[in-house]
Amino acid sequence: MRMIRDSDVSGDVRTTQQEHAATREPSDRESTGAASLDITDLYTNHAAAMFRVAVSVVRDHALAEDVVQESIVKAWRHLDTFRGDSSPKTWLLRITHNTAVSTLRRLRDTPHDPTELPDTPHEMVESSAMTAAFLSAFDEALFDLDELSRSVLALREIEDLPYDEIARILDVPLPTVKTRLFRARHQLAIALADWDPT
Repeated sequence: MRMIRDSDVSGDVRTTQQEHAATREPSDRESTGAASLDITDLYTNHAAAMFRVAVSVVRDHALAEDVVQESIVKAWRHLDTFRGDSSPKTWLLRITHNTAVSTLRRLRDTPHDPTELPDTPHEMVESSAMTAAFLSAFDEALFDLDELSRSVLALREIEDLPYDEIARILDVPLPTVKTRLFRARHQLAIALADWDPT
């Protein structure tokens, strides 16, 4: 598995977009705001946020890269469905979250050979053992949260999105977002309360 780079998608996406535009049926895309969307620009501007949402759900960096790639393809195939009701970022993050959840469910339903399982989701390269220990404790506490709570926490604390946008992305009521965020913060605080950096 490899990291997605702009150079991986720029030429191919533009060529494929032109082919797609030439073969697709006319739609009301121009009246919906989708005409101004360029998949390369969407990728360039939002791939990092998409990756963070994906990894918050699937908890594996390589798998999260696959989720981002699949989400970009889905977005490109469904550009005509973008109505402009939300920002392009919200639309992409919702696609990414749904793709990540579907991927996780599909993996849970598929038996795996233990020799094919990934070692660790990422390697910690830190000079300080103390920092590595804290990060390990934080990761463990974070991954003890359920999928929805991790997603809410990532969208609020990392992406700094407003509550109503998080609710739209995750397709949950606004009070659920606030409750999950409060509980996630509280659970992390309890899990890390005994951690002593000295």
